[in-house]
Amino acid sequence: MIELLEQCVRIPSLSGQEQRVAEFLRDEMLSRGFDKAFVDESGSAVGIIGNGPKQLVMLGHMDTVGGDVPVRYEDNKLYGRGTVDAKGPLCAFILAVAQARQIIANSQWQIIVIGATEEEAASSRGAHYAATQYQPELCIIGEPSGSDGITLGYKGRLLARAHFEQAIAHTSRPEPTSSEQAVNFWNWAKQFAEGYNADKPKMFDQVMPGLRSIKSGDNGLREWCDVTIGLRLPLTCGPDEIVQRFSAQFDLMGADEGCELTFFGSEQAYRSSKDTVLARAFVDAIREEKLRPVFKVKSGTADFNILGPAWNCPIVAYGPGDSDLDHTPIEHVEIDEFERGVRVLTRVLRACILL
Repeated sequence: MIELLEQCVRIPSLSGQEQRVAEFLRDEMLSRGFDKAFVDESGSAVGIIGNGPKQLVMLGHMDTVGGDVPVRYEDNKLYGRGTVDAKGPLCAFILAVAQARQIIANSQWQIIVIGATEEEAASSRGAHYAATQYQPELCIIGEPSGSDGITLGYKGRLLARAHFEQAIAHTSRPEPTSSEQAVNFWNWAKQFAEGYNADKPKMFDQVMPGLRSIKSGDNGLREWCDVTIGLRLPLTCGPDEIVQRFSAQFDLMGADEGCELTFFGSEQAYRSSKDTVLARAFVDAIREEKLRPVFKVKSGTADFNILGPAWNCPIVAYGPGDSDLDHTPIEHVEIDEFERGVRVLTRVLRACILL
């Protein structure tokens, strides 16, 4: 099983540069018995088995972050960029569907596997396009949960970029510099989050700010400083509220002409129920592997945030791999873990097809 993933991770596929891996996955799905496979208008690789009236969509992303992690086997582990996030889950989808293809072909279901583009770029081009093309009864998102994990929710996200600019003054003057204003804005963001989180002990319920970047400069006449703040948001505090709060604070700081606050990367938090036929199918399949199922919620975001509200159907995220290894220089998946994940997915498909 692991050979498909090895070949896949050997193909570089940064966000916006997924064509080669999309064509590879298209060809692999055709060779493994999918009824049809193609690269869609968003650049995503799509494979379909079955022609029944009910759809189950399995969507994982095939783009990765940067950083060269040499592809190699060590201690029954496969190393490489994307082995966990998220070519591993996506390849597990393809293998599981291929193994269940006969029962799918004779069912009332159509199984659609999508290797989506630009998830890591925060544009989620592939997922947004898929949302307009399908209307499934069930959806599985390919993200690492561990072979025993079932992810039910992801936090929301918003990025705020503040540009402070003013005429240069002598350093002896008491007025704050643009850099000091940027630092003050970041400090206010931290204080806002601390106040919001004061009575919320669970991380999934908290606003989590992060200083993404800060950069300053001048041209001899005017100085400037840009600060970018990333926020992970709970269900109870959406992007719209953050825009209002941050905009009000930015105005209170009395920024000079030329200063600007912009927002991007907006995603609403989303959480699904564990009391669905899909979640129960995963519980049963994981138990058949003699493992204890664990329900999880994640502090990051995923295509889950887009497709959950768009399709409003039972949805979970699942995939082999340890999410703590996402984006790290030691990203790897245990071969036994990967194969367990494929077996779990195969059982889930067979259970869902009998619904």
